[in-house]
Amino acid sequence: ATQDAMAPLKSFVPSAEEPGNDFSIQNLPLGACRVRGSVAPRCCSRIGDLVVDLSACQKAGLLNGAILSQPGPAQTLASQPTLNAFAELGPSARKELRETLQRLLSSDEGVLRDNAALREEVLVKVADTESALPMTVGDYTDFYASREHASNVGTMFGRDPPLAANWSHLPIGYHGRASSVVLSGTNVTRPRGLSLAKGSTVPAYGPCKVMDYELEMGIFIGSGNDLGRPVTCDDAREHIMGLVLVNDWSARDIQKYEYVPLGPFTAKNFATSISPWIVTLEALAPFSQPAPTQDLNPVADYLSHSPTGGRQRETFDIQLEVVVEAKGDGLGTVVSKSNFKHVYWTMDQMLAQHTVTGCNMRSGDLLASGTITGSREDPMSFGCLLEKSWGGTKPWHLSGGQQRTYLEDGDTVTMKGFCGGEATSGGGNARVGFGECIGTVLPAL
Repeated sequence: ATQDAMAPLKSFVPSAEEPGNDFSIQNLPLGACRVRGSVAPRCCSRIGDLVVDLSACQKAGLLNGAILSQPGPAQTLASQPTLNAFAELGPSARKELRETLQRLLSSDEGVLRDNAALREEVLVKVADTESALPMTVGDYTDFYASREHASNVGTMFGRDPPLAANWSHLPIGYHGRASSVVLSGTNVTRPRGLSLAKGSTVPAYGPCKVMDYELEMGIFIGSGNDLGRPVTCDDAREHIMGLVLVNDWSARDIQKYEYVPLGPFTAKNFATSISPWIVTLEALAPFSQPAPTQDLNPVADYLSHSPTGGRQRETFDIQLEVVVEAKGDGLGTVVSKSNFKHVYWTMDQMLAQHTVTGCNMRSGDLLASGTITGSREDPMSFGCLLEKSWGGTKPWHLSGGQQRTYLEDGDTVTMKGFCGGEATSGGGNARVGFGECIGTVLPAL
C-alpha cells in the first residue's frame, strides 16, 4: 500500500503538525526556491516552516526509487531551476517522489530525524529561501468556468437569459499572456489604457479607474500531448501536475472598451499572480468529490467521461478566501469566501476543450479556472469586485472604515486556499493548503 492508503502519517517536523499549517506531511507541494543565497533556483518541496531541497536530497542519495535513481530522471531534480523537466516525467515519478518524501519526513523514519548533519543539508528554514516561479510558463489560458460568476455578469450587463447561448455547451476561454504571470509578492502597477467614460463617445487615455482582482485556481500541465492528438476527459489527469492559487488582475474599464470583438487584451495582460507551491493531484485526492451537475444542456461526448473509463466528473473541495488591506491600515478585511467545488466545468473538461483541435500542451502550461463565485444569493461568496460592488453601484467597506467599490493604490490583496484542516484520527495535522497569493497595487507610472 502507498503511504496515502495507510494510517495517517505524522512528521518529526514540529511545525508540520501545528493545526492550521498548510504544509502538513499530507501535502508536500512542489516549487522552486533560491536556497541560502543560491543564484539559481532549485526544485524544492515544503513541510511546515521548512523547505525541502530536492537537489540536495538527490545528491545525498535519498531519492532512490526505481525512477528517480536513474541518471536521466535524477537530473530533473538535481540540476534544474524549475519543475518543467521533472513534471514531464508524468504521474509515476511524482508519486514516487511523494512516497519517498513522506517516508523520509515521517516521525517513524530515522534517516533524517536522527541525522542532524543530513537534516541541515536538505531541510532549510523558509526564511533562508526565496521562492521563484515553480514552472517556466510557456502558454497561459484563462477560462470562464463558473456558472454563478458568468450568470451574475450577464445579469449585470442586461442579458436575458444571463448566459450566452454557447456557455452551457463548452468551457469558454481565451489565450492570456504568459510573460506577465508573476509570483506571489510581486507588486502590480496600475495599468494605463483607453476607456470610455459614461456618457462619452470618445475614449480617453489614462490610468485604469476600475482595478479588480479575480479569485481563480490555476492548473499546471505536467506532461504534454503531441500536436494533433487531443486529450480526453478520461486521460486528462495523466497530464495535470497540480494546482495553484491565481489572482488574474483585471482593468475593467479598459476591458469594457477593448474587448469587442476579439475578447480581453491589454486589460488582462499586465499581471497574473500565482502562489509559489504547486499542490499535486495526489495531495488533493482525499478531497475529491462529484462536480456540479451539468443540467443546462447535454454535453458533447468529447467533454464527457466514457462509461467504461472508470472515472466520473470530479472536482476538489478547496476552501478559498480573499483579504483586502489598505496601505498603512494593518487591518485585513475578508471580502470573499468561495470554493473551487462550485465550478461548473471541471479541469478535465477544460483540458479536453483546449486540445480538442489537436493543440499541443507543454509542461508548464497554465490553465486558469476563471473567477470562482460560490452562490448568486451570497455576495460574500462573489469572486471579484465587479460582482461585490455590482458594477460599482454598491460600495462596501474595509474593517478600518474606508469605503471601496474597486481597488485603490496601496491596497494589498491576499488570496488563501486549503483543504481539510481537521486533525487525523491519530491527532496529526491533515490540512493541505496552498499558502498565499499576495499582490499590492502600485500607482500608474
